Amino acid sequence: MNRRDRIVVVGAGAAGWRAAERLRELRFEGEVVMVGNEPHRPYHRPELSKQLLTGRVRADQLTLAAYTEVDARWRLNTAARGIDTGKRALMLPGGEQLAYDGLVIATGMESRHLPGAPVSDPRVHHLRTLDDATRLHEALSADKEPVVVIGGGFTGCEVAASVRALKRRVTIVTEKPTLMAGALPPELCDSITRLHQSKGVGVALGVEVLHWLPQDNGIAIHLSDGQVLVAGHVVIAIGGLPAVSWLRGSKVPHHERDGVYCEPTCHVAGLADVVAAGDVACWPNLRFDDVPRRVEHWLNAVEMGRAAAESLLLGPSRAPAFTPLPRFWTEQHRMRVQVAGQPQLGGEHGRLGPGSLATARADGLVGLTTVDRPREFHRLTAGLNARRPGIAARRKRFQEPVPAGREPMPRAGETMRPPPKSTALVSNYLPAGVTLTPTSTRT
Repeated sequence: MNRRDRIVVVGAGAAGWRAAERLRELRFEGEVVMVGNEPHRPYHRPELSKQLLTGRVRADQLTLAAYTEVDARWRLNTAARGIDTGKRALMLPGGEQLAYDGLVIATGMESRHLPGAPVSDPRVHHLRTLDDATRLHEALSADKEPVVVIGGGFTGCEVAASVRALKRRVTIVTEKPTLMAGALPPELCDSITRLHQSKGVGVALGVEVLHWLPQDNGIAIHLSDGQVLVAGHVVIAIGGLPAVSWLRGSKVPHHERDGVYCEPTCHVAGLADVVAAGDVACWPNLRFDDVPRRVEHWLNAVEMGRAAAESLLLGPSRAPAFTPLPRFWTEQHRMRVQVAGQPQLGGEHGRLGPGSLATARADGLVGLTTVDRPREFHRLTAGLNARRPGIAARRKRFQEPVPAGREPMPRAGETMRPPPKSTALVSNYLPAGVTLTPTSTRT
């Protein structure tokens, strides 16, 4: 691409912003256009359920800085309406067509709807955007009524912990048998459930909402176990769906639950001039296998945005596969849980030591989890990274100077040996000197 070309980034979140930044780092001199459906510049989304909700930071303190001059043209508060890959045009409101030479799809997620929920009631909230979090914070600041959180995943548990930090009554309702079920090893899910209960959080497990009964003094929620909860505010946190509705009728391969289907290089399947990154992208991480999956975590959005930008400039034949080792964390009631790899892929769980768990499958270790042990987490992650490496880059990568005073960001591909194809004992994949004590094989 040259200085007369235009790259359009659809989605002004972390993935889109870091993609734009990476384009400039690689000396792309053409026009970069950022199209976002929110009125805000990119912001730090993980803090919405924590610092912003508790009032420790203001909304204007969450704006993401750039590590280099991006010089983008901004089209905020503008929702993409479609794409014509033949004409290389992005469809915008009012019939506008924005031509592109290269396109980055980074539209992220949208909140999942709970059937029957009275979403038009101002006391019913979702938590996906900065405006969502601001409205919820203002609502919680206006009264002391109890709160019900529907959903026991990352967002639901973090919101409940933040509400308790505000000295409010809160209950989590989930159809799962424990909090965080399916996202973390079973032993840790049990511990997190007990932690919330010990901090005064009500927990209704294995139940569904049967009826909503809005009243003047609150919203009554009838559960499948017969309980009736009355809350001043209800937060629906049952996950999200990839934001792909605007792609209906286009030639971009996608699915309402899977997102945008991509090659290992982040290129959208069948398209050499379109890449995808972040929560919306479904691609095979060859570090683990060749099954396309989405990864809904902040650091993956950052790394994949950068990798997708590089792949767009290189082209499908030269771009390396994007094979990250996913890492993410959650903080609840001042307990910090850090995860590396993809624990959900394994069925064998074991203890690496105090506060450290491992998850494995037949071909070795696939995930690590630590609790309040940041140094141990980094040590174990380095071991997992070395024993379950990404595939080698196919061509020599870009060489660019590192801006003064800044460490280089993680690279999209790594030159390492491929993982063994034969089955092996889990212990063969552990860091030196670390043993695994089985705890459970329950998935």
